[in-house]
Amino acid sequence: MDVLMPQLGETVAEGKITQWFKSAGDAIKPGDNLFEIETDKVSMEVPSTTAGVLAEIRVPAGEVAPVGAVVAVIADGTAASAPPAAASAPAGRPAPVAASAAVTQPAAAAPIKLDPFFEVRTPQRNYGPARLAGGRSVTPLARRLAAEGGIDLAAVSPSGPHGRIVARDVEAAARAAPTGPSAEEAKAIYRDVPFQEMPLDGMRRTIATRLVQAKQTIPHFYLTADVEIGRLITLREEANAAAPKDNDGKPAFKLSLNDLIIKAWAAALQRVPAANAVWAQDRILRLQHCDIAVAVALEGGLITPVIRRAEMKALSAISNEMKDMAARARARKLKPDEYQGGSSTISNLGMHGVREFSAIINPPQATVLAVGAARRQAVEKEDGGVTFASVLSVTLSCDHRVVDGALGAELLAAFQKFVEQ
Repeated sequence: MDVLMPQLGETVAEGKITQWFKSAGDAIKPGDNLFEIETDKVSMEVPSTTAGVLAEIRVPAGEVAPVGAVVAVIADGTAASAPPAAASAPAGRPAPVAASAAVTQPAAAAPIKLDPFFEVRTPQRNYGPARLAGGRSVTPLARRLAAEGGIDLAAVSPSGPHGRIVARDVEAAARAAPTGPSAEEAKAIYRDVPFQEMPLDGMRRTIATRLVQAKQTIPHFYLTADVEIGRLITLREEANAAAPKDNDGKPAFKLSLNDLIIKAWAAALQRVPAANAVWAQDRILRLQHCDIAVAVALEGGLITPVIRRAEMKALSAISNEMKDMAARARARKLKPDEYQGGSSTISNLGMHGVREFSAIINPPQATVLAVGAARRQAVEKEDGGVTFASVLSVTLSCDHRVVDGALGAELLAAFQKFVEQ
């Protein structure tokens, strides 16, 4: 039976095997971990669901393989006993064929389920062409080249049979797109300056590809507002002081300012449902619930775990869930369904002292809220006097294909009202 590189999310095209827990010739039981896979987002152990002997390892630790590639072969226990007999065959007599050669093709085309988060399929079923919105289809190789090069498939002219986009179409679009200097050209520019080359890992490569794609294909516009957070700070202090404690005196939760911002942003998207939407090429998808993605910085990149149905959750639940997912994100232990999707994203750099910034939209989302640092600022009172208030600046980035200026302003005003009142 072939063991294939699993699909860990719709946007993941390859995985790196970081270690093997079994060696060739080892007996395998259902549930035994075979190897650890690392993608641009997560690390995950891949277990076996069948018994037998690990007859062959085709992708060693440290190497990268595309989704669907055969990384190992498991033979049944009876067949795996054939290789020792081959070693003792008399000279001049042909040795028996290794049993692994007889089992390299799966007996059935049904997927071999390894874990609730993904499934392995036979190569024949895994490599069919995908269909785009509007009825056009694209080959898997073309889809992968487009993802790696930040090419919008909707703008690619097909030349394959039946209007299919093939690899040469994506390559032609890439040649037409503006590019920066090559690695050799960049090194030549800095040949007299000491430098250290840092090869891109999977996460950095994916971030680069997606952000180039986002800036090239999404018509961004930006709206900035100052929000008074005095009442929000008071609410946070009162809630934390009133939090129940366990027998050891540890509070059940400890709210951060970001937890309250997540709740307020979800409430604003519910108040302005036309903005709780994503772009889907030939249509807009308006979402019923507010799944808020929150940017979490990692070493060498970032990831956006998603708080599902945030508008329906208590602040304490949001706080505890965010702390748990942020910790597992930094350990690269998030499951794909915990960081994919989302109605909108919050990126908060206030803890780093950044006053104001504009974030890049994460497609297919249509909005991202950039949150700056809180500061004390003089503000005019209704009677004409002056007082000091706690203020932070927020900048809303919008996809103009989904959210027009007036709609974005309405959404930002709703957020401001929830925070201030």
